[in-house]
Formats: sequence, structure tokens, C-alpha cells
Amino acid sequence: MNWYESVSDWEQELERCGAMGWRVSSVNDRFEMSTSLPRFIVVPHKVLDTELKKSFAHFNEGRIPRWCWRHPRGSDLLRMASFQNNIYHEKDDIRNLEMILFGCQSSLCVVVELADELPSPADIQLAHSRLRALCLGDISTSVSVPDDKWLSTLESTHWLDYTRSCLKKASEVACLLRGGHLTVALQEADDRDMSCVVSSLVQVMCDPHCRTQHGFQSLVQKEWVMAGHRFYSRVNYHRDNDKEEAPVFLLFLDCVWQLLSQYPSRFQLTDDFLLALHDSIHLPLFSSFLANCQRERCKRSQNLGQSYTPVNGWRDMLHPDSTSDPSDPPLPPVWDWDLQYSKHRRDRFTQPVPPVPPLQPLLNGNLNTNPDTHRLTDTIPGSVFLLSRGTFSCPANLLPWRSTSSGPYKKSHRRAASSENVPGLERLLKAWALTEFPQALTSSSGPQGPLDPYEPLLPLLMGPCMGLWRECYLRGALHAQAFSHPISANHPHPVERLAQEVQQLKDKLAQVSTGTDRHPSTKTAEPRRTDANLNQNTNNGTFLFPAARPQSKATPRMTPPPTSTTNHQTSRGPPPASAPPSRPGHRDNGSSSSSSSSSGNKHTFLFGHSSVTEARTYPAPNNAKLPKSNGPSLAS
Repeated sequence: MNWYESVSDWEQELERCGAMGWRVSSVNDRFEMSTSLPRFIVVPHKVLDTELKKSFAHFNEGRIPRWCWRHPRGSDLLRMASFQNNIYHEKDDIRNLEMILFGCQSSLCVVVELADELPSPADIQLAHSRLRALCLGDISTSVSVPDDKWLSTLESTHWLDYTRSCLKKASEVACLLRGGHLTVALQEADDRDMSCVVSSLVQVMCDPHCRTQHGFQSLVQKEWVMAGHRFYSRVNYHRDNDKEEAPVFLLFLDCVWQLLSQYPSRFQLTDDFLLALHDSIHLPLFSSFLANCQRERCKRSQNLGQSYTPVNGWRDMLHPDSTSDPSDPPLPPVWDWDLQYSKHRRDRFTQPVPPVPPLQPLLNGNLNTNPDTHRLTDTIPGSVFLLSRGTFSCPANLLPWRSTSSGPYKKSHRRAASSENVPGLERLLKAWALTEFPQALTSSSGPQGPLDPYEPLLPLLMGPCMGLWRECYLRGALHAQAFSHPISANHPHPVERLAQEVQQLKDKLAQVSTGTDRHPSTKTAEPRRTDANLNQNTNNGTFLFPAARPQSKATPRMTPPPTSTTNHQTSRGPPPASAPPSRPGHRDNGSSSSSSSSSGNKHTFLFGHSSVTEARTYPAPNNAKLPKSNGPSLAS
């Protein structure tokens, strides 16, 4: 897998994606430009490092627009933080900013605002807490929700709504990139939460390499670990900052599972791999999740303190962690699965998929067949649009250095059809799907995926199509443990295996009892249990467990009980073997044995019923005489 820790790693990714107009810059090698960005970033070739340094101050936390991925049809995906418009802009700065924003393209740039439609980290934390209380709560919480209200309670957690909104926004960006020859920049206030989700989902939808195990691990390493997602603060291992806690990465894994459930044949990675990655984030043992950025990760990995003085005079002392011993080995990354799982478990992380055919060459450099971007590709070169709430616009404050009186940019103002709500987007995606792969909507087995392997995997976002990740969230629920495996549904549950063993024991006992019945002379009398009264209810004579059945040489002749139900009188018959011994002076009335053949006998057995054809015998007490009666005796 690609670790993105050196210049060669980023150059390898540029070569894989075919991004020829971009280069790897080491301007942030000592983290003096931005403390949250990685050491190496990808910028256009025509932007020099000396000019690039002036652009960091115009964005929050210095997170300038930088390259993430290139679509096979020629579009580039960028990420950036919000623009600070309270800083004076010089002409050179404006030129450099536009060169970075447009990248290798010269016609169109679409800025996608993520804060308007996607949930905040606080919303994600609240929804996840409600989901855990519903699925993994205690017995009182689980029982308090009736079955007919469970789905509505699940919907009220808004977890599926947030999953749907992330997939919806990623689908819009994927459709934009599919048009070819434009730059799509994902904009977020701090560029460290929802931009990680959307950029990763877009690449999973459009790039088959990201749907393999090594490709997916490289994607998480690039868009989450190296891009500066606050793993340490969002996971909150030490429970010292509850306000920053939010399972943003778990929301991303749920979105990937939604795509996997709808397109299972297009993924090499399996549900077991996603579940293992989901469980690993809760273990504070891996260096991938114990830092908020690469700078903190480098400080934790250095045993000896060192100092350096960057060009601008800023000085930073890197001290070793006081809680760690210098002799201790560094924490391993999460991708070292050998430390957690056996080879048998790791083999279930992947499944065979057909090889991806090579990418066909583009005709005239553009194969734009998306009807929604036709109205954007014929715009004046240098146009910048804002995609917010499903609507394209060109607001005046998008780029502060561009005034509203600028003629070319004002004339290029266009609007696309609104797809603000989910049904509207569904109609848009359905119309696109009918032109590209009509068999996907006519098949009864669900979406089968487009014919072109590089077409985006657009999920179905309506209510019945969005499912709950049962193998993940319901593992600890009491009502689900008896029906699903806590690790995977492909393997029997321990309760199921226990039931199979019990059945095997019952079969063996039946064979042994059948063999001993053929030789009754070899049977020996079993000792009578003195605590058998604990197994009998004195009020109605109910036996909770099968009682011992000692055999006697003098056994009365047993006949089947009559089937008539006319006689409803109840009487005491000969006491069974599990009953307590007869007390002194107590004798059963022999004349009442004639009514023991009635079907209203109160002696019932709740467990251990024998076969209908098997005759059960009950010996008489030691000091008791057999009743002299012509009626049938008690039988099972």
C-alpha cells in the first residue's frame, strides 16, 4: 500500500492517476506553513514554492487548495479550508490563488460548500449516541422500545439521514467530475472532517483501485491520516474533551458499507474488513489514530528532542513524551493486521473480483455525456461556480478579489436544476442511469453497476435502500445475539453451535436408551433422589425437568391411556420416581387409581418428553401395595 510519507509516494499516486500537470511540493517540510497539513502537498507545476508561501495566510489554518485525486476523464478533485477575506490581497497573491484553484484546467472551477447540507461533528456525535442507546443499550432500554416502534425510533436518531446526506453530496461531486476537464474544490471551514468523508467517498465511487484492500488502506492513509483528521480528538480516548468527540470516521465506514451492500460484486474488500477497521479505532494501540496530524505523529515517534529554526524564525522544541519510555518500541500502524487477526480471519477481508479493463483513450480530450454539466462546460474560461444545496450559483463573495462589476464573470452566471431534496436527486440520478446502464434499474436483484468500470457507483438513497449495518451495531444487543454472529453473519452463532451439540447429545442418548431397552435384565436400579421435591410444585404437581426412572423387576403391565375426554375428575395415581418418599402413615387410596386414566391429570412435564411409543414405568413404593384395579395405569 501507499503510505504517502515521502515524495516518491506522492509521485507514484500522480503517475497512477495520470495527473501530469501537478508536482509534489516540500514547502511544508518543517510544518512552518501549516501545522495540520502533511509535509508534502501536490500543487500545479506553474506555481513556484516562493509564490506558494504567500498563499497560506489567506486560508484557515493555512490549508490552501491542494490536489487529492484525478478522474480518468480529466477532472481534478481539490480540498481547501474557508477563505479569509479580511486579509489584503495583492495582485501576485490573487494570481497565485487562481492558479492553484484552477490547477491544470483553464475553463471551469466548481467550489462545493460542505457546511450547508452535511451534519456538524456535534450532530454526528448526538446521532451516534442515540443509535448506541437503541442498538447496544441495556435491557431496560432495549425492552422499552416496542417492535412496532423500533424502526421509527431508528429513524429519529438521524444516523441514516446523515449517511444519506454524505452519499448524496458525494454523488453530486462524482457526477461533476465525470463531466471532464474541470476542477472541483471541496470547501469546509477547517477542512478536517466532512471534506475527508466526501473526498474519500468520491474516490470509492469512481476509482476501482480504492475498492481493493490495499487501495482502500492507501485512501484512508491519504485522505484521513496524512490530511490531518483529528483522530485523537474525535475518538477521545482519554475522555478529556467531550466537546470534540465525534465518530466522523465511523460515519464514513457506514457510507462505504452502504455502497458495498448495493454493489457487492464491485468491491474486493468485504464486510469483515470494514468491521475490523471499525473495531480497531476503539483500541488506543495504533499510531494511525493517536494523533491529530502528521506533525503530532512525528513528535510522538521521536525519542530524542531536537530543535530547528525555519526560514521565518519560528522555533519549535520537540520533546519526548514524558509518559513513554525511550526503550519502548513505537506503536504500530493499524494496517499491520497480523498483530490482531489470524491468517484465516485475514483471508476473509477480501473476495475475488473481475480484473478492471484498461482505461479507454479519450476522444478529443473530453467525453462529456452528463446532461447536468452541459450547461457549465460552454462557459467563459475562468468561471467559478458555487455548488450549495444542489444549486449552482456565482455569488459575489465567493472570491473576494472579484467584484460584482466584473463583466466576464457576471455574464457567466448560470444555474442548474435544483436537486435540494433527496427525491429530486433520485430523479436526476435515475435519468443518468437510464442512459448509461438501463439494466441496473430493470434487474430485480438491485443495482448491478455501470458497464464502464470507471463510472461512479451511484447509490440508491431512498428509505428502503438505506439499511442498518446489523453486523456492527447489533452485535451487543440481547435480542440479536441469538440470531446473528457477533463477528459475521456468515458463521454460526455460539448459541446455534450449542444447540447443535445439545441435539447431538440427545441423539446419542436416544441410541443408548434404545440399546438398553433391548436388554432389560442388565438394568440396575438408580438411587432415589432425596432432593427431588425441589423439582415438583406441590400445588399442581408440575415437573420442570425429567425425573429419574428407576427400573424394578416387578413392574405392572402398562396399557395405553384411553383417548376419551369425557371424564374430567383428577385423582392421585402411583407417585413417580421423582416424588418424595411416602411419609409414615400415609397411603395412597387404591380406589382412586381407576380415575387416573382421565385426561385431566395435573401431572405435567415441561421438558424431556419421551417418544409416544415409549412406555414409562413407575415402581411402587417399598411399603405400599399395588392398587387392585382393572383400570389402566399411568403412562406417559
